This record gives sequence, C-alpha cells and structure tokens, in this order.
Amino acid sequence: MKSYLYYPGCSLTGTAKEYDFSVRALMDGLGAQLVEIEDWTCCGATAAQAVDTDIALALAARNLALAGKTGENQDILVPCSACYLNLKAARETLASDKEKRKLIGHALSREDLNGEVPVAVRHLLDVLSRDVDWVPGMFSKSMEGMVVAPYYGCQCLRPYQVFDNPERPRSMDAMIQAAGARVLDWEMGGQCCGASNATTKPEAGRFLVGNILDAARGADCIVTVCPMCQMNLETCGGTRDIPVLYLPQFLGRAMGLSREVLGLDLNLSDNRALTL
Repeated sequence: MKSYLYYPGCSLTGTAKEYDFSVRALMDGLGAQLVEIEDWTCCGATAAQAVDTDIALALAARNLALAGKTGENQDILVPCSACYLNLKAARETLASDKEKRKLIGHALSREDLNGEVPVAVRHLLDVLSRDVDWVPGMFSKSMEGMVVAPYYGCQCLRPYQVFDNPERPRSMDAMIQAAGARVLDWEMGGQCCGASNATTKPEAGRFLVGNILDAARGADCIVTVCPMCQMNLETCGGTRDIPVLYLPQFLGRAMGLSREVLGLDLNLSDNRALTL
C-alpha cells in the first residue's frame, strides 16, 4: 500500500484512543505508512460552526494547509467521521469560493500558511474499501460463525457520496466476509445514532440508539468507523448488551494482531466473550 498523511483528530487522542491504536496497527499490518500531520489542531467539530462559520472554516483549513506544507502529494487519511466531514467541507469550500479562500488565506498567512488545498481528504473506510484487496488469505484467524452488524453512521456517508451508498451502505461487507464472518442483514447501518443529542436531548439520543441496538439483535457485535457513534452506542443503550468494536479492531484481530495493540480492553462494552 501507499503512504498517507494522517489526521487523528481530538477524539482519537482522548476518548477513542483504542481507535487510534487499532488504525495505526492495522495500516502497519497492511504495509501502509502513516505520516501524522505535524502541529495539527482541532477541526472545530460541531461546536465551532455554531459560533462562527468562518472560524470553523479556518480551523479545518489550517490543518489542510499544514498537510499541503509537507510537500507530499499524499491523501489525508481521517478515521473520525466528524473530522472527515469538516476537513472535506473546508476543502470543497476553499476550492469553489474565491472570497473565502482569500479570507482564510489572509488569516493563515500569520503562520506562513495559505488557503490552498493541494491534497485530497479521505475517510478511513474509503481507503480500506477502495485501496485494499481483501482476500481470505490475508487473515490468520478466521471469524467463521460470527455475525457482524456493520454500522456506518451519518457523516462518512453524507452529504458527500464518495465511496458508498448513503441509504444502503455496503463498503464494509467484503472485508467482514473475507475475515470469515457473516454480515447481518439489516437496514440501520446508515441511520443516525443521535450522538449530538446525548447531552442536549438525552431522551432523543437514547431512542435513536435503542432502535439501532434492537435491530442488531442476532449479531454478535457491531463494528463502526466513527468514534462518536461508537461511544454513543456503548453508553446510551440502557440494558441492551452487545459489544461495539471499531472496524480496525475487528480486522486487526482477524489478521492476528494482539488485543493489546488494538486497544480492545479499552472499549467500554465487554468484548471478552467474542472469539477475538
């Protein structure tokens, strides 16, 4: 595989360290090199946009400018779906809006940066589903007998339809099946989990999470590619008890990587009963 510029984002250095551990371990196992963007900062998440859209744009644009400053013509790999959406939206805005590009370029000039955007922004799932040829021979541990519910969430699919169908996403299927597991036939993979409601309208968040977890009955675990979705599904499900893993944790374990290097013991949901 090729080399990628890596933007971990805040969640992967805090509440979702296991996602960061497993991404790095999996990509290394696949022979890909990750070059972390030096001096990256918060992308603004959803909070910055509620305060000032130009500040939100500048936060994401600064990270893009730092990536461009490396001089490497490499894609930016982003595991967090919220970060992916913010960076991609910033790139699209700067590419199409001359006035915004001028405004942001002026702001970034204080750091000897500019508003140019020479690199592509790609979600981890985009890279895994389109840059890797998943075949059973690459796995040392078969997950045969396990039923997996792939959960995509919203932001890696919408509004930018890049690598999958937002209404019926299927990009995880080939990798899960290549590992020997069966994919649960359900329709909730692309539904919103209400992560932003968890603190402002918790009853709404619990309702959305409950619908997803109820639909996942029959699966041994849920796998996801979003740190907010993973945390929300783990913490807002009430008495429902189903392990929620990151996709790189599942794939990495099937490739023979240790539980420790994949951070599986850092998950809040208990996954020890799985054949992982």
